[in-house]
Amino acid sequence: MAEKPNYSLDFEKPLHALEEQLGSLRKLSKEQKMDVSDEIEAIEKKFASTQKEIYSRLTAWQRIQLSRHPKRPYALDYIGAIFTHFTELHGDRNFGDDRALIGGFAFFEGKPLMIIAQQKGRDTKEKIRRNFGMPQPEGYRKALRLMKMAAKFDIPIICFIDTPGAYPGVKSEERHVSEAIAVNLREMSMLKVPIIAIVIGEGGSGGALGIGVADRILILENAYYSVISPEGCAAILWKDRAAAPLAAEALKITSHDLEKLGVVDDVVDEPLGGAHRNPERTFQKVESALKKSLSELREVSKKDLLELRYQKFRKMGVFEEVKEAKETKEAKEAKEAKESKETKEAK
Repeated sequence: MAEKPNYSLDFEKPLHALEEQLGSLRKLSKEQKMDVSDEIEAIEKKFASTQKEIYSRLTAWQRIQLSRHPKRPYALDYIGAIFTHFTELHGDRNFGDDRALIGGFAFFEGKPLMIIAQQKGRDTKEKIRRNFGMPQPEGYRKALRLMKMAAKFDIPIICFIDTPGAYPGVKSEERHVSEAIAVNLREMSMLKVPIIAIVIGEGGSGGALGIGVADRILILENAYYSVISPEGCAAILWKDRAAAPLAAEALKITSHDLEKLGVVDDVVDEPLGGAHRNPERTFQKVESALKKSLSELREVSKKDLLELRYQKFRKMGVFEEVKEAKETKEAKEAKEAKESKETKEAK
């Protein structure tokens, strides 16, 4: 059993209680030299069965809570575990450096690539420095500068998406955050190198899409990708943010719903209990998914790469509408004549 996190969500509390019992028994066994192995084994079995029961029937809202878990691995955790020789580059060469959006060169399987990532903070100091993972316009302009550099040297790009959204503050708007995101959408669609985006936590609206125009879009099992947060949707439609669980179900923003809708290409499974319970296993699964996608994209010509990317996004949002069969002109005229005759006879 993996080491327990120090923070538990409401639906995880039964597991937390069992973990505390296990901790007490192990402490008692160590300090008092008592044999409580049978009791420990019984609780471990109960923990395993309870864990399986809880995580096999997660609601959309519970998955969103997991995507925001404070112990969940962040972008720098993945970078440190999967890549080598990461060299961070700074600044947009226009205004400044945005710590919420990081980027730089790294090596993967001995080959260079460019990493673009949204980074949250752990403690209060780092959360403020990273602006809670909400990039400002200079962050998106830095990302674009680095992506163009990668294209110049024919290097693939990997983007880690994890943001509640772009920063909506006055200063951010003054420096044209919407324009910065829009330019990224346009320019990313035309870059002649493979681009892979993976949603590792929150994929909030345009803030996520600003680095999300990719040839392959992957998503972790308990991550989400949405045009609006469930709380924001609930505030608009239900006039109450407490209706967020209802909004989460209606929005269809969880990984498997997104895969069915064609918004993402593949779902990366997480260990039982979520990425925060076994980060090392999660890193292995993400590494494997990246290897597969990179291998496939390296076989595609530059011309086909751009065409397939274009078609990929053109298909999003297309749906079929079932319409009732229209009456023929003759049938309509016959119906009107019949109604007119009935009216006359009634008079």
